[in-house]
Amino acid sequence: MTVVTVFRSRLRDGVDAAYSEVAERMSRLVETMDGFIDRKFFVASDGERVTLVRFADAAAQRAWAAHPDHVAAQRRGRDEFYECYDISVSDETYSRTYPAPDNL
Repeated sequence: MTVVTVFRSRLRDGVDAAYSEVAERMSRLVETMDGFIDRKFFVASDGERVTLVRFADAAAQRAWAAHPDHVAAQRRGRDEFYECYDISVSDETYSRTYPAPDNL
């Protein structure tokens, strides 16, 4: 069953450049993880940032959460980048796609 991680955050003032560098590195890394399906990133008009990441199963999601480089980035996020954040990890109970995925 697919596992979906929803990461919502707000950045501190003045950290955009340093944060972008770390975020880009983590985006490249997550794509190499076994069980990674896809990710999307959005920024709302009020500054809230939302990242959605899907994994094939809970083990793949946990492996990402525990990856040493990701753990270091999480620590740096708390120490330097984030004003606030919340994370939600859920089992996908229903999925339907139209049109075909390669058209999305």
